[in-house]
Amino acid sequence: MLRVRDGATAGDVPGKWFGAARVGLDNRLEGPNLMRIPLSVLDLAPIARGETVSSSIAASVALAQRAEEHGYRRVWYAEHHNMPTIASSATSVLISHVGAQTRTIRLGAGGVMLPNHSPLTIAEQFGTLDAMYPGRIDLGLGRAPGSDQNTMYALRRDPNSADTFPQDVLELQAYLAGSTRVPGVDAIPGKGSNVPLYVLGSSLFGAHLAAALGLPYAFASHFAPQALEAAVATYRREFKPSAQLEEPHVIAGVNVIAADTTAQAEENLQAVKRNMAVGLFGRGRTFSDEEADLLLEQGAGHHVSSMFTYAAIGTPHEIGDYLEGFLKQADADELIVAHQSPTTEGRLRSVTLTAEALDSVRA
Repeated sequence: MLRVRDGATAGDVPGKWFGAARVGLDNRLEGPNLMRIPLSVLDLAPIARGETVSSSIAASVALAQRAEEHGYRRVWYAEHHNMPTIASSATSVLISHVGAQTRTIRLGAGGVMLPNHSPLTIAEQFGTLDAMYPGRIDLGLGRAPGSDQNTMYALRRDPNSADTFPQDVLELQAYLAGSTRVPGVDAIPGKGSNVPLYVLGSSLFGAHLAAALGLPYAFASHFAPQALEAAVATYRREFKPSAQLEEPHVIAGVNVIAADTTAQAEENLQAVKRNMAVGLFGRGRTFSDEEADLLLEQGAGHHVSSMFTYAAIGTPHEIGDYLEGFLKQADADELIVAHQSPTTEGRLRSVTLTAEALDSVRA
């Protein structure tokens, strides 16, 4: 459980016992699903084969509604650019749309790639979201630009902007707290909103920064697993309490493909691997399943498989056992799940089955 420091306000802490967030989560806890592990969802708004951006966004709404129904803590959307299979580039706009069609679940960025933006712009965007959906908004921040050099040029960003990430986080935090670091400039909306910040990372850099600033730390082990245990250990060892957070809080990413049978889950896994291989190495071409399998055999498979180092695949019983073991291995306080089934129906079913697997009432 996250604990607030003395003197902090309800909006300072992203935990389940404070302010409007408490009302929302408590409502869910009174329902039929009380999960044994705090569980959240990471949604990239994938554009599946044959789907459109519009249908992808509609699927994200359905996914958030299903997650809310089954007691997940939050849904986060990840910023990506120039990727034909991902529709979550305008993160704050997507959060606003989903927020209007949900009631209690927390929504946020997992994350905003801060080198792509000015801190003031992000403070204004998320301050607006907080004004629209009080107590429900999170702001996860990443250092990677999330794009190639041409895309960075199109975003009009300095290639060296990632070097100022720590300073930019502090500037953003000050805007949201109402104590601007730029004389005469305030974030309106945003000033005094204290939208809770999270540092995202896949290396020791983010662990050091989150610990130094006393912020929650989310590790991207769902696609970059190598440094998970070292990063979490570093974060916990170096953590310094802050106005937002009294004790360290770790969120670890994990892939999940839950299905009614093990065979169906494995079939979904192979389809997801094909899609990933084509997205990463297909250079914009269209591939048949057979061609995608050849791509996997010719080297893409090793890269894709490494991204699935941490993956719960199978029936609810298998999923539950895996996630409980992974929570301990990662030394995490919360897991954020990337439901990786290749269809909207499969992802929605995975959301439901995973919640059922961790339903303490049935355990």
